[in-house]
Amino acid sequence: MSFTHPNAHLIGQAGGRRALATPALVLDLPVFEANIAAMARLAKAAGLALRPHAKTHKCRAIAERQLAAGAVGLCVAKTGEAEALAGTPGLRSLLVTSPVIGPSAPARLAAVARRVEELLVVVDSPAGAEALSTAAVAEGVRIGAVVDIDPGIHRTGCAGPDAAVDLAKTVAQMPGLWFAGLQCYAGHVQHIEDYETRGQIAAMALADMAEARDRLQAIGLAPGLLTGGGTGTFAQEAGLGVLTELQAGSYVFMDVEYDAVQLESAHGRPFRPALFVDARVISANTADFVTIDAGFKAFATDGPKPRLAAGGPEGTEFAFMGDEHGALFAPLPLGTQVTLEVPHCDPTVNLYDVIHVVEGDRLVTLWPIEGRGRSA
Repeated sequence: MSFTHPNAHLIGQAGGRRALATPALVLDLPVFEANIAAMARLAKAAGLALRPHAKTHKCRAIAERQLAAGAVGLCVAKTGEAEALAGTPGLRSLLVTSPVIGPSAPARLAAVARRVEELLVVVDSPAGAEALSTAAVAEGVRIGAVVDIDPGIHRTGCAGPDAAVDLAKTVAQMPGLWFAGLQCYAGHVQHIEDYETRGQIAAMALADMAEARDRLQAIGLAPGLLTGGGTGTFAQEAGLGVLTELQAGSYVFMDVEYDAVQLESAHGRPFRPALFVDARVISANTADFVTIDAGFKAFATDGPKPRLAAGGPEGTEFAFMGDEHGALFAPLPLGTQVTLEVPHCDPTVNLYDVIHVVEGDRLVTLWPIEGRGRSA
């Protein structure tokens, strides 16, 4: 049975945004385009390639625009995201940034390798690399293996340069694979608010990558790819002379978490919030607050609270009131439409089927989120 989105009829109508069925995930098109241009410019100035992480948006339309702005490829976190985005026009190179283990995932990725010119997959164990090798041989493809180095979070990655070098040498001998390079992504420091502290910890992580790189070069196994960096650390890591490309992703949207982070040494704000949830006051029967139609199902809940951006007094506090509801502590009339900046963009996007692309009060179009829910 086909499904027509309830807001599709508002596309192109003057003031259509004011009539949206809510809650609706909304993208400010001019700000979004400025964010894409800013990161492309910053990466180019630093002499680094840009491979944005598409786990942020999971959306082909956004990926196309990043590629058109000069990105060399995309990152994805999961096999399902790779399958969903592999057909993006203009996509030549795709990197899966998490190790892949399981009975079906390696074979599925080998099939993806037939759909892109270059498929790169992170490995952090001989067993994982062997499974990928077996799948690649069975499918008759070659996959670039990127050896992951633990940046200190102990989530994934080889434990230091010795293990990374050993795994790289092993991978280089496996049929169906080629050793593509090294990954070190300091995800645990991206939201440290202080610029200097964040940079110091990120530099410690990249020191292991630099040592592994030098040792591999010495034995004739130079890594062609040195990938990492995020929206929170791009400025510091770009100047360390280790990475060849940046994986930053959240810069396209920004969120409450990243708004608290000093991204550049001069307190500059290279990116502005572009992603919001529009909601509506559905009950105003209490003296202290009103209830809106956006709760746990509308926002990620792993970080700060959503922040009111428009529709009510500046500084109005939000509180979750359950799956479907939130509270705004302001005297707003019934039916008032409000706009809230999302607290954490990646998991918030994963709650929606489409992005409402707006320019002012006009709904420009709807972009499907093809990778939504593709967590396996």
